[in-house]
Amino acid sequence: VQLVESGGGLVQPGGSLTLSCEASGFTFSSYAMSWYRQAPGKERELVATTDSRGGRAQYADSVKDRFTISRDNAKNTLYLQMSMLKPEDTAVYYCAKALGTSWGQGTQVTVSS
Repeated sequence: VQLVESGGGLVQPGGSLTLSCEASGFTFSSYAMSWYRQAPGKERELVATTDSRGGRAQYADSVKDRFTISRDNAKNTLYLQMSMLKPEDTAVYYCAKALGTSWGQGTQVTVSS
């Protein structure tokens, strides 16, 4: 299993970013996928999860109505669209197979003016 995140960076408060996660080594379309994040000094937390078809998603209360998880099973790619970003969204964001059976290396998102 290989999960490779990209798209992180520095963004101003109120801005937007889209993260991508390219998956390989397993049948991507058969698994739910998730995004987690870990801020400095804090535990890793579940941000969003989607079922295998991308038809059902769940979000942490802290990101609801601001973040959107989606997937393209033809491209074996998972996405996280983030808008109205806040400084408290600063963290390393990780892509995960299902609810954490495999992890990517993470991509840093920093929200700061």
